[in-house]
Parts: sequence; C-alpha cells; structure tokens
Amino acid sequence: MRGNEKASENIRIMNTDIIQIWHGTIVADDEHYQNYWRVLDAVEQVQAEKFKHDLLRKRYVEVHGRLRNILAQTLNMPPEKISIKKAEHGKPYLADNPELAFNLSHSANALVIAVGWNCQLGVDVECCKSRASLAALVDKCFAEEEIAYWNKLPEAQKTAGFYRFWTRKEAFVKATGRGIGLGLNHCVINPENQAGFLRVPVDCGQASMWQVRDIALGRGVCSALVTDKEIIGVRLVDFDL
Repeated sequence: MRGNEKASENIRIMNTDIIQIWHGTIVADDEHYQNYWRVLDAVEQVQAEKFKHDLLRKRYVEVHGRLRNILAQTLNMPPEKISIKKAEHGKPYLADNPELAFNLSHSANALVIAVGWNCQLGVDVECCKSRASLAALVDKCFAEEEIAYWNKLPEAQKTAGFYRFWTRKEAFVKATGRGIGLGLNHCVINPENQAGFLRVPVDCGQASMWQVRDIALGRGVCSALVTDKEIIGVRLVDFDL
C-alpha cells in the first residue's frame, strides 16, 4: 500500500465510530530523542526545558513527539505543522482540525493515546499498586453508591476495583476538559452497569450520553476510555511493534 493510500485508509477508519488507542512503553532513550524533539513546537520545547530531571524531560519529549506522529499519520500532514492549542481548562485540541478528538495518559512507563472523530473523549491509564491510603481516597473521591460497592469487595479485589473506578472517573473528567477540579465524586459510575454513569454534573449533559470502555492492556495496568457518544468499538495499536 502506497503512502497516500495508507493515509486515506487511516482516515477512513477514523471517520467511523471506532476509537483508535495507541499504547506501549515510554522508553525515554537517547537514540530517538532528537527525532521526537524536532517535531515539537516552540511552546512544547520550552516546556520540556523546564524539566531539570533528565528522565522526566526525555519522557515529556517522547510522549508529545509520539502524539504528534500519531496525529500526523491520521491527518496525513507533517507532525511539526500540527497546531495544538489548549482550551480554557487546559485540554489540548487541534486548532485547524477540531473535529479530531484526542487524549493521552501515562503512568510510570505505560502510555496510551486515544484518537476519534466528532466526539469528546478522555482516556486514563494507571499502574495498579497497593496503597495504605486507598480507603481514604475512596471516601474522598467516590460517591455513596460506589463506596458501598467497593467496601463489599473481597480484600484481594479492592486494589484492582479501586483502579477500575478511578480510571473511569479520570477519563470522564478529561473528556469534559474540566479535569479533577470537576469533582471525581460527582461523576458516579453505576456499580450495577459499569459501562455507564448514574450521575454526572448538571452542566455535562445527561449521564446516559456518556459511554465507558475498559481497555485491556495486561496484568497490573488499568485503563479506561470515556466518550460522549456510542462507539462501535476500540481498535488497539501497540506502537512498541
């Protein structure tokens, strides 16, 4: 398949109600650093230079370089020419292609990037680890129905159960563009049907319009996607391959 045909095929796929999710490992090595650096815009390069810790700077450059390469492949244009702006609450969007929605999340070395058309979407990934503070976080960030459900889980399931709810909530507030300031306890996953919400903040529309998808990325990792429209499916792309 020639380059233009491949790009057209990518756009054809992305124009359906399928969300594409790229996932993989942040390498943060020297070998590819300059390739990622040169596609960043001036604002991103300035932000990268603010990181005094070498590893954090390399991770930032790789994450945003990978994002630009994925958007460039989708739009069939040079990655350095893509104009990424930020909305009022900091959510990035494409100034010249606002119909293309995207979002990214990373935890430790795990990275996910979601891309779709004509929707609001948010994605979150978390490396699951046991914490002594989980119960306190549940009381602070979960709603009454979610707390009751989590408290009934067997002890061996509570860590994974916490992260499943957490990633769904994070994905929702990222999809709205408001972030955690929206209040994680105000976006309430239905414990009886965890693909949807019982309640969301009044200015976020009807709870029924928001769809939840858990993303299977392997043991020890939880990831979730939230969209404001029904989607046919999710296409996973492992960029490590």
